[in-house]
Amino acid sequence: PQPLVAEADAVTVKTWLDAGEAILIDVREAPEYQRAHIAGAMLVPLSAFDPQRIPQNGVKVVLQCAVGARSASACAYLQGQGFANLYNLSGGINAWAQAGLPIELG
Repeated sequence: PQPLVAEADAVTVKTWLDAGEAILIDVREAPEYQRAHIAGAMLVPLSAFDPQRIPQNGVKVVLQCAVGARSASACAYLQGQGFANLYNLSGGINAWAQAGLPIELG
């Protein structure tokens, strides 16, 4: 069974990011990221996922994808690697956009 992954909604994640309390990791593929992404998100595609690229500097690490499925599996994987302070962005970038939060295009 997959370990339970902590979920955080878009508005909460935005608050954390604005306060410098979290970093955002986008696990989608590069073409998806290039089409649209959340400002400040660091691209670490699931297809070439490297835990070494995830900073562990005491802040929350929020993973996101398009709808929250790929990032949830990446969270579970990182938990298995001993990472803590992990959150999955509920609903991914789609939920972020639905909440009216800014997205960078192109």
